[in-house]
Amino acid sequence: MCELFGLSATQPIAARDSPLGQFRLRGGLLADNPDGWGVAWREAGAADDFRIEKEPFAASQSDRYAALSETLNSDLVVAHVRKARYPPVNTLNNTHPFQRVCCERNWVFAHNGLVPEIVDMERDNETRFCRPDGETDSEFAFCHLLSHVVRHFHNPDANWLAMLGEVSQMIAERGKFNFLLSEGRHLIAYGHDRLHYLEAAGGPIDVALIATEPLSDHDGWTPFAPGELRIYRSGSLVQQMQTQSPEHTPPLR
Repeated sequence: MCELFGLSATQPIAARDSPLGQFRLRGGLLADNPDGWGVAWREAGAADDFRIEKEPFAASQSDRYAALSETLNSDLVVAHVRKARYPPVNTLNNTHPFQRVCCERNWVFAHNGLVPEIVDMERDNETRFCRPDGETDSEFAFCHLLSHVVRHFHNPDANWLAMLGEVSQMIAERGKFNFLLSEGRHLIAYGHDRLHYLEAAGGPIDVALIATEPLSDHDGWTPFAPGELRIYRSGSLVQQMQTQSPEHTPPLR
């Protein structure tokens, strides 16, 4: 099944000094995710904007990804390697991360899991915000999340974190739903049943890493509690929410 990688830091980090290159090998060499890859990152001085590179074939065989692993320099990264399941079709439009402008910000989203029921739910959504360019349940889920974000994001009386947690849990109840989301400032991570984080603070820079599977031998990698939502800004955890009660949590794997 697909895998995720995210980075949030107080200042730009060279890709060769992060696990981004190691994550490339999860795309068809060290793990069975050969059906596409994508990397979204905020460039220095880009003011909440993202660049995205992606291809609908194996990251481990991609010269473009290999080049990014040497040249990319960023303080905010969302990356994905794909195992095509819904649908089992490799196209650029089905390749994560997906991108939309919402609430005057540029959002990116990548998903690990399977939530096919969200497709019909979003097609029937009377307040839908966007229409997917591809066919994946993941992009339908992204549009569904944004249809709620757009109603709450600029409302000072609304807790958009709580709203996002509630909607994420609702989607997760219909399958497997681990994701990374960003609006150019925060790295938002939801771990339903398969996600880890690694935090380093107090040194020259603060860094938070998110990955489906630990990407180094560092013993600080910690699994998300099932249904845990974590929000980072500049490498620091700024908000955390638990969306599942212990008696309803799926086993970690």
